[in-house]
Amino acid sequence: MVDLTPEDFDELVARALDTLPAELAALMSNVAVFVEEQKPGSPRLLGLYEGVPLTARGHYYSGHLPDRITIFRKPIQRQCATREQVVEQVRITVVHEVGHHFGIAESRLHELGYG
Repeated sequence: MVDLTPEDFDELVARALDTLPAELAALMSNVAVFVEEQKPGSPRLLGLYEGVPLTARGHYYSGHLPDRITIFRKPIQRQCATREQVVEQVRITVVHEVGHHFGIAESRLHELGYG
């Protein structure tokens, strides 16, 4: 297990978001990204997307709370043996959850290597 401070881990998430292509990042709409220790009852869950994917939003979409992407610090740290592995797993997890925001299915994200 790699033990990073919450601040260091938050920075890794911010850096992973910064690596998204500018064209893609510009299309993200009404979404907030959070870091939490772990999801109660799901100690192995690395990330979670909650919301209405961009592909499912129609003309009726207004007044919704922001979608939520949560990256879980402890499960990622527990499965990694080095800081470099944490950096890579954070990147994969962030891209995976952003993919859900764009309406990409779980199976397709796994095919692309983000799962």
